[in-house]
Amino acid sequence: FTPIQQTMISFYPGPSRIHNKVPLYVREAAKAGILSMNHRSEEFVAMNKKTISLLKRKLRIPKEYVIFYTSSATECWEIIAQSLIDNESYHFFSGAFGQKWFDYTQRICDGAKAIPFHREQVPALLLEELNTEAVVCFTQNETSNGTQIDNSILNSFREKNPTAIIAIDATSSMAGIVLDIKQADVWFASVQKCFGLPAGLGVMICSPRALQRAQALHETDHYNSLTAMSNMALRWQTTHTPNVMAIYLLMRVLQDSPAIGQLHKQTLRRYKEWVKFLKPFSHPKLLIDNEAVRSHTVLPIEADEKSIAVIKKKAKKAGFLLGEGYGDLKLTTLRIANFPAIQQREIDKLKKFFLSLKEF
Repeated sequence: FTPIQQTMISFYPGPSRIHNKVPLYVREAAKAGILSMNHRSEEFVAMNKKTISLLKRKLRIPKEYVIFYTSSATECWEIIAQSLIDNESYHFFSGAFGQKWFDYTQRICDGAKAIPFHREQVPALLLEELNTEAVVCFTQNETSNGTQIDNSILNSFREKNPTAIIAIDATSSMAGIVLDIKQADVWFASVQKCFGLPAGLGVMICSPRALQRAQALHETDHYNSLTAMSNMALRWQTTHTPNVMAIYLLMRVLQDSPAIGQLHKQTLRRYKEWVKFLKPFSHPKLLIDNEAVRSHTVLPIEADEKSIAVIKKKAKKAGFLLGEGYGDLKLTTLRIANFPAIQQREIDKLKKFFLSLKEF
């Protein structure tokens, strides 16, 4: 085992750089007995209430929505497939993670239908009325290729399909940009990206409509069925022994972080600065040309295999951990995270490093 150097600055798009105060929070947790806290205790209930209150206030989550903890965003794929899909689900995607969500759902539900579209395409052209009560799945931020689905698209889809259960994977955007939560029924993310925390915790947000569907289907064959999770949430508890330490860290980061409106402005400003910085270069260049679908939190850069390999190698030697390409883009792209925990001075250092390369 060789630990990562302490001086390494991570721009990896998850797990990514943690907030500066996380080591302090860990020491606080150890001193306060959080590491051995009983998850059925009054102390846990109080901490859980505080954390959920902060999530709703800081991320603009409607008060009637219910928040659950999972092990990861990936587990949410399974919960949705088991507890919310009756006969059909539709999966809109333009990249590898949306494809994975569809593939996994298909193993559980025969009625899963894929609706792929090109990564440069605005999906509004595809979002016609489905006239269904199926579960419709979107990957709001596709980490593999650096694309996103804008709030306006989701709002339009909700207007056209008022009876559908809409589920959204927001793993690389939740807590980094403003999301219009009321326009969908299920939102989920892992905390190792925009939340700026170590991996090991997922956040799942459900509307009353989603919970009504779960109660109607009454799926109870699985330990983390949404029915069971909802029943435990009424007592501010969980079906399983949760990652209590991660929940405490989430609470502390939320306490010390600005509200999502301010973080959104910072994310958008930094995104625009990255685009301006990279625009003069034709090799490497931003992978996504269509600004209307370009992610604000994950920026893939495209070049030939040799250049990408050289840049990543030199970056690591200089103390920067850049994201690998993913799927069929693995060898020809690298990815730069634009998450809130990354410091401006670190971004400036990375830009200075890029300018020193002959590959740029």
